[in-house]
Amino acid sequence: MRRNVILAGVGGQGLLAVAAIIGQAATRLGLCVKQAEVHGMAQRGGVVQSHLRFADAPIHSPLVSEGTAHLILSLEPMEALRYLPFLALDGAIVVSSAPFVNIPDYPDLAGVVDALDATGRAHTMNAETLAADAGARQAANIVMLGAGTPYLGIAKTALVEEVGRFFAAKGAKVIETNRRAFHAGLAAIRASTADT
Repeated sequence: MRRNVILAGVGGQGLLAVAAIIGQAATRLGLCVKQAEVHGMAQRGGVVQSHLRFADAPIHSPLVSEGTAHLILSLEPMEALRYLPFLALDGAIVVSSAPFVNIPDYPDLAGVVDALDATGRAHTMNAETLAADAGARQAANIVMLGAGTPYLGIAKTALVEEVGRFFAAKGAKVIETNRRAFHAGLAAIRASTADT
């Protein structure tokens, strides 16, 4: 088993928390894990991305090569578009539909969504609404983690347990809210793929 994942978003969306949860879950399952991330501009709403690779055999580089990503998990539509060249032929894109308009010439959202849809492998959802329904709008990143689960090759139970560990210091209420957010994302992706 081998998975190459690109996580994309902007500063403040909680992307690196998602990377940490996936990486820790994979490590606990005995998989070899490599990760590289860019987050220097995160405090200004700049680009944040993480390359995450895990496998049941040694991995020698943390970087995902173009054309090899099994999953592009993006918390923002334009950031998903930016990484399309990395998508494998059998890869999937799971993306939040809410734009983070942090530049004056942000492209037309309909055009961005059309370009993603043109791949035939994009699954778009309103993560912020699902997170709000789960109890905390800021849990949109965990909604997206749930939505990406079918493409990660890691058991749902392992990821849910890791969500609990990640938020343990914040108390039981925060853990439960994030677990609800996770399950909301998983339910949304299952509904999306059942329609196709």
